[in-house]
Amino acid sequence: QVQLVESGGGLVQPGGSLRLSCVASGSIFTIYVMAWHRQAPGKQRELVAAIRSGEITNYADSVKGRFTISRDNAKNTVYLQMNSLNAEDTAGYYCNAVVRPDSTYSASNYWGQGTQVTVSS
Repeated sequence: QVQLVESGGGLVQPGGSLRLSCVASGSIFTIYVMAWHRQAPGKQRELVAAIRSGEITNYADSVKGRFTISRDNAKNTVYLQMNSLNAEDTAGYYCNAVVRPDSTYSASNYWGQGTQVTVSS
């Protein structure tokens, strides 16, 4: 089994910054993709940013130039540096990873429990 645990959420003023972290633990053979998604009240969950093998990244248009995703493979950790936050960034942020738990198993999709980010003055 694989567990994802997020941290770093909280309340921040408009224009401020936060850094989210997500640590993957458990039975891990290979992590192919790590990503952040978010879901605001009454809205569908959306991809914010993803990073895959080879440090290839992609971002939602709404966060390009403001958010940066990075990954520490040795720690099985993904980060999301969020700058210039605004009220529209308020949401629950969820870590997602595509993990192959063992050399004999295929990869599966795992989710964390989420961390709340609230941008308000």
